[in-house]
Amino acid sequence: MKRVLLLSITVSLLVFGCGSARMGELFIGPFDDSEPRIARGKKVFEENCTQCHPGGEAGLGPAINNKPLPGLLIKFQVRKGFGAMPSFPKEHISDSDLDDLVSYLKALRRHGLRKPSNQHAGSMNE
Repeated sequence: MKRVLLLSITVSLLVFGCGSARMGELFIGPFDDSEPRIARGKKVFEENCTQCHPGGEAGLGPAINNKPLPGLLIKFQVRKGFGAMPSFPKEHISDSDLDDLVSYLKALRRHGLRKPSNQHAGSMNE
């Protein structure tokens, strides 16, 4: 049973780990980090992740703000590492900080999925 779970997680990480880099201009408006949990997650991200994933985009590591990984797999990858990504044990990132980090990453992903308004839809034909 453990082998099947490990194989499933590995395959998921490989499949979702091959996403493309997200360009900064796809984000619409300012990011709202006023919710305490998201603000704490942002701080954890800036202290541990931004060196390789600046703003969730591609840097030394791949973009992570366009990967539809569930929270459980994000936590697994942070704890165990994957490829060139190092692992971050509980002594480095506590469980509560990891929960906040996942909340921040999900909020960042939702923010990036917002669609721009179609204000200039007919301007090309004018």
